[in-house]
Amino acid sequence: MSEVWKYRGRIITVDDITFIGNLIAAHPEASRRALSEKLCEAWQWKQANGELRDMVCRGLLLMMHRAGQIQLPPVRYRPPNPLAQRERPAPMLLDTTPIGGPLSQLRPLDLKQVRRTGDEPLFNSLIEQHHYLGYEQPVGEHLKYVVWAQGRPIACLAWSSAPRHLGCRDRFIGWSGEARRRNIRFIAYNTRFLIVPWVRAPHLASHILGRIAQALSEEWERVYGHPIYFLETFVDTERFRGTCYRAANWVVLGETTGRGKDDQTHRPNRSIKQMLGYALTPRFRQLLGES
Repeated sequence: MSEVWKYRGRIITVDDITFIGNLIAAHPEASRRALSEKLCEAWQWKQANGELRDMVCRGLLLMMHRAGQIQLPPVRYRPPNPLAQRERPAPMLLDTTPIGGPLSQLRPLDLKQVRRTGDEPLFNSLIEQHHYLGYEQPVGEHLKYVVWAQGRPIACLAWSSAPRHLGCRDRFIGWSGEARRRNIRFIAYNTRFLIVPWVRAPHLASHILGRIAQALSEEWERVYGHPIYFLETFVDTERFRGTCYRAANWVVLGETTGRGKDDQTHRPNRSIKQMLGYALTPRFRQLLGES
């Protein structure tokens, strides 16, 4: 049996392990990082924007090293972990004068993607101070939006790479395991949505969701080199009803199991959440199902 390992959706065969061992032997002076880069190049293991999947590859090499399948060189440098030492976003002094009234009085709304811009700290601070989940530093592909009205920030949305395995979503799309592994990058996950607490305007949230659905795929392609075909999110029904998503034509896909992605017990350990999705193209099943 040649298929003995699986990592991040990739099957690692005995021949692959032999190749990695030979690669290490051929470059005895190379660091772990250099070996990872060489393996990415050899396997053409790249992101959609052409960047090497270096961190994923390093994780694979470490897994195989710990399993005794390969022998990596000693660690030469252990850099500090910026995520472990990251300070929480600080509060910002903002005008919190209440804004109310019909949506027409707030228009025009300005949606700005703020990741890697001067307004990213503002986004982080608003989420940390006013979203019930607080701020968490995303990993992988992600975008951050701040919505402005009358020169003031009124809303924030965060989008990231989608979880790999979600039963109700996968059944709704109807894709195979191979198609999911290949095309999961075409789904964006709405991890945070905040209307700041001093703003009250009927239909504002659903209007923003409609606007972002028109803009997200193009911006994602500009940043990461590929479009988005489908959006998804979770709603904690113990806290919210998800009314704004339904009003923006999102559809209910089902419920989570309440176990989380790393569960080993097969028992619920968190609140069960409702999952909703939104197709950005009528051809989303065809596009996501391509192997």
